Amino acid sequence: MSDVTRPTSDTDESAKIRRPGTEASGAVVGTADGNQPGAPPPDTDSDERLKSESALASLMKRPELGAIAGVILVTVFFLITADSAMFTLAGFMNFMSPAAQLGILAIGAALLMIGGEFDLSLGSMIAFTGLFFGACVVTFGLPLILAIPATLLFAAMVGAINGQIVIRTGLPSFIVTLAFLFIYRGLSLVGLKWATDGSTQLRGVRTVTEDDILTPLFSGDAFPGLFLALADMGLIDTFSNGTPKVSGIPVEILWFVAIAAIATYVLLRTPVGNWIFASGGDANAASNSGVPVRRVKMGLFMVTACCAALVAIITVLDSGSTDARRGFQKEFEAIIAAVIGGCLLTGGYGSAIGAFFGAIIFGMVLIGLSYTQIDQDWYLVFLGGMLLIAVLFNNMIRKRVTGER
Repeated sequence: MSDVTRPTSDTDESAKIRRPGTEASGAVVGTADGNQPGAPPPDTDSDERLKSESALASLMKRPELGAIAGVILVTVFFLITADSAMFTLAGFMNFMSPAAQLGILAIGAALLMIGGEFDLSLGSMIAFTGLFFGACVVTFGLPLILAIPATLLFAAMVGAINGQIVIRTGLPSFIVTLAFLFIYRGLSLVGLKWATDGSTQLRGVRTVTEDDILTPLFSGDAFPGLFLALADMGLIDTFSNGTPKVSGIPVEILWFVAIAAIATYVLLRTPVGNWIFASGGDANAASNSGVPVRRVKMGLFMVTACCAALVAIITVLDSGSTDARRGFQKEFEAIIAAVIGGCLLTGGYGSAIGAFFGAIIFGMVLIGLSYTQIDQDWYLVFLGGMLLIAVLFNNMIRKRVTGER
């Protein structure tokens, strides 16, 4: 008798095949959202990762909020009290020029503060690197194409000395750089006397650099042709002879904007920015996570020193000379501008754009007082008051961000 194979029906085959969503006995079936059937939905109120945040709450956590608010308040104050000439194109350039020079320093100081360190030698470094730059072009006769890179390299080496001592000894950067504040100022005095046979001022820079091809990049006004064309079209104010009252944009303003943009991009869009925040927030945890904390802090000291050297180059070329008092107390103004911009004194929090607006506040007040009937000595009172208010405001924001009481 031959074996007869019974054809299998679709019903039999379907009994052997498990469809998606069906399980054998004892198996646990998961739903598309990862929860078990019948399980209650996740509690979004208790899980902070799933909480939505309003735009206002997100804005309140931005470090530069205080600086932007300060710019608005100071602008309103001078709109009420100052002469209308302050808010003309010429007035704008007048207060933006000192703001730009301070802002370049403030952005370097802000990066270093976010990384958890200070540099109180910034002002003295302006005098010291200004001496080096002046000696390069006057005493040694170097063209700017060699003198400028040499000055920046020299500044980076000086910054590296600060960084090495802080990192290797473990001493607070506040103490180390405070010592170098006096050292660099003293070396500037001694060096100038050596370079000038006893004087504390080195002259003749403008004479030897006025025909150099790189001078317009670091001194004077940019886009003079554009402003002449605007004057011819009647779009900007002119003198009686037809020349524009504003001949161009001071080059330090362009450097200021460019450095602020680069620093902001690095902080917010690159791994280096994450390393800077991590190094300032918790250096030990960052190091354990693979962040090269020592190299990051060393680099920040060098960048800050190069910012001081850039300010020195610009001011020396503009004035045509250098002296030992150049940059006096600028380190404090730069740090205050960074604090107004949202940088915490403890590190790990802040922004370059905040320091940008913090420097603009200083420029507006410094020059704006001359457009009012207010005694300019009130500027020093403002300096201390803004520092205190900024620290209190930043402390409030820090508590809001961290949830600390």
